[in-house]
Amino acid sequence: MALTRKGQATRERIVAAASRLMLDQGVARTTVEDIQGAAAVSPSQLYHYFPGKNAVVLAVIEHQTGQVLDAQCQGLDKLDNFDALGNWRDLMVGILTATQCVGGCPLGSLASDLSESDPVARVQLANAFQMWESLIHDGLTRMQERGELSPSADTAQLAVALLAAVQGGLLLSQVRRSPDPLIKSVDTMIDHLRTLSIS
Repeated sequence: MALTRKGQATRERIVAAASRLMLDQGVARTTVEDIQGAAAVSPSQLYHYFPGKNAVVLAVIEHQTGQVLDAQCQGLDKLDNFDALGNWRDLMVGILTATQCVGGCPLGSLASDLSESDPVARVQLANAFQMWESLIHDGLTRMQERGELSPSADTAQLAVALLAAVQGGLLLSQVRRSPDPLIKSVDTMIDHLRTLSIS
């Protein structure tokens, strides 16, 4: 459905409010009434844009995917050497430090909440992580093309490992309220990549 500028702004306000609530208190504990109150919309307004809570959840995943990947692109779009890899690591640590390690990864939180209870949401989240993985893979491939990594390095496998290191590091940093786990996990992967560099 085509939306007016005002309608698009209302829809975005609903999604932003739902995102905050679902990340703060969990998807299951967030009610439609909670979303209405936080977005300052009536029931008829909310149901004009979304047929139900499940539709809001999918819109929240799309919203958070955009937010996370936009931030990641600031580092990964320029990834083609080890200095750029370090800059990407510093970007993530900076974002984590600015939030005092509260909240962890929005996509990771949603995946933990939804993967076993909502198969449609799980597929959408899997696609989101695949896009993130592809950004890393593209950067590692550029490094390989520049001669920074050995031609025999499996950039697809390395991209999965690096994303897993990021996700695990973010989770432990959230629990420990310290960026150290993210720093150590990503640095360990970077050290491994250096062993695959061409001297």
